[in-house]
Amino acid sequence: MNRPRPEPVQVIKERRDRALKTLVGGIPYVGFLGIRFDRRGDELTAVLPFDDKLIGNPFLPAIHGGVTSAFLEITAMIELSWSILWEEMEQGTLDPRKLDADHLPRLPKTIDLTVDYLRSGLPRDAYARARVNRSGRRYASVHVEAWQDNRSRLFAQATGHFLIPSRDDPQ
Repeated sequence: MNRPRPEPVQVIKERRDRALKTLVGGIPYVGFLGIRFDRRGDELTAVLPFDDKLIGNPFLPAIHGGVTSAFLEITAMIELSWSILWEEMEQGTLDPRKLDADHLPRLPKTIDLTVDYLRSGLPRDAYARARVNRSGRRYASVHVEAWQDNRSRLFAQATGHFLIPSRDDPQ
């Protein structure tokens, strides 16, 4: 029996990293805030590096609530899109040569996002992870948690509901 030879692990990793970079690059505000994503297998951790422009209250100082909300929403959207993309890559339904902005899944549309501000975001790097609670063909529910120094001491969390555009929907 002649099976095709599997691709080298490094080639697969590079393809996944390129797909994630293209996906994240589709949101210009990500670049403005400086958010990056660390990938370990199918798990993503969003990183918001501290910058003085993120401070909303200089007297505390604390990260602006809008920045915190955007960080959580972006993390949820990327996690949801990544979970869809990951499934397509693993099933082989996505041609590896077509991993560009024109062939990646379109970003989900936010229906609502409820943010719980648990404590002030301090002037330091922040981290977030999202978990897709439910994902159907058109609707998904995602929970996000953000922390700074200690993962068990969250400074914010959010639950969002998203409309998942089908690949057939017009842009």
